[in-house]
Amino acid sequence: MKSSRREFIKASSGIIAVTGLTGITPSFPNIRSKKSPANDTIIIGLIGGRSQGGYIHSLALKQPGVECAAIADVDDAVLAERSGEVTQVQGKKPDTYKDYRKLLERKDIDAVVIGTPDHWHCLNLVHACESGKDVYVEKPMANSIAECDIMVKAARAHKRIVQVGQQQRSGAHWKAVMEFIKNGKIGQVRKVQVWGNFNYGIGRPVVPDENSPAGVDFEMWLGPAPKRSFNQTRFHGSWRMFWDYGGGLMTDWGVHLIDMALWAKDISSPPLSAVATGGNFAYPGHAHETFDTMSVSWQMKDYSLSWEHTAGTQNGPYGRSYGLAFIGNDATLVADRSGWELFPETGENGYKVPAIPKQETGRENHEEHVKDFLECIRSRKEPACPIENGRLVALYAHMANIALRTNSRLDWDPATNTFGNNKAANSLITPDYRKPWELPKY
Repeated sequence: MKSSRREFIKASSGIIAVTGLTGITPSFPNIRSKKSPANDTIIIGLIGGRSQGGYIHSLALKQPGVECAAIADVDDAVLAERSGEVTQVQGKKPDTYKDYRKLLERKDIDAVVIGTPDHWHCLNLVHACESGKDVYVEKPMANSIAECDIMVKAARAHKRIVQVGQQQRSGAHWKAVMEFIKNGKIGQVRKVQVWGNFNYGIGRPVVPDENSPAGVDFEMWLGPAPKRSFNQTRFHGSWRMFWDYGGGLMTDWGVHLIDMALWAKDISSPPLSAVATGGNFAYPGHAHETFDTMSVSWQMKDYSLSWEHTAGTQNGPYGRSYGLAFIGNDATLVADRSGWELFPETGENGYKVPAIPKQETGRENHEEHVKDFLECIRSRKEPACPIENGRLVALYAHMANIALRTNSRLDWDPATNTFGNNKAANSLITPDYRKPWELPKY
């Protein structure tokens, strides 16, 4: 690239002013900050500051040797709120941008937290890697299988540290569960049942379209997604219930819990096949495209894996609205974020293993996950949830949604990264980016 990065931004700003468009695909040189994060303060930026992105960013600022230089968001209200919080914490006001690419132009920023809607993750991460930044990206890693593949290639090509926000990988009680299972204490694991029932999965009550709120660059919010009118039910907090931006409960909660099911057996490959049943059977007065009712089965090599959700309810097996049941020959271990318990099987001489009442040892593990990310920035070691793992779990989740959307039994072909001859399913692997945005090529 002959022109400087500053010249690029200046030029792209001119294009925006003339055409009214808010996106083109930049190509950043793979540069590193002159200072070494190992011996200096880690300077971070935030891309997408509402909700989870803002929360993860705030946890990073709590750690010693971390400072925020800039925040990017399409909503002036979010920028003002987060900027005020950061100023109060560090005594220095961060710069704010409506266009994340301007933040990435900053040579002083070592790493970014990406908390944008799912359809933005790929562009945000690829451009961050190209600009020499390490990345904490929220889950699911991306809104399509092809985007996940591109992100892995970009991160590895530019030698970046990437932590995917599947924070249970940093949880002490989840690690204890994995050790317990892998040490054979429930016998051979033949089945893992996963479920997640939440009220928010039905979306919000239907309302008419309207003008986007003052201070919101809605064209930029849409980005590579199809052109669409503004509606509150597809915006803050509920965009994940629409296919252009998210994958519903399957990708929102599913990736967290399916990740644990794969971790227990150290799975690093796609499933042999996937089938799904369900649909949108309830709440016609609520706006959502993703499924409110869903049952999924993935065929694994030596065990079966399933997922269930019934949006609009918050009850489930073992008295838990969400969780996993690891079913072995000797016992069933049931776990969620609050803890775990063991239900033994009966043998000829009584219980095969001792029962274990619920171990109330669990908690949210966001801060541990953030600490791990920061430590890996300094050490250059792999984080708790590296990008390949984020890609793998997203593949399972997207495969499940695609199976139901196409009413298909899907068989994944890792040689071609396709569903074989299933044209309908293959058409949902790669998104069509709205011009002038372009899907990165790696």
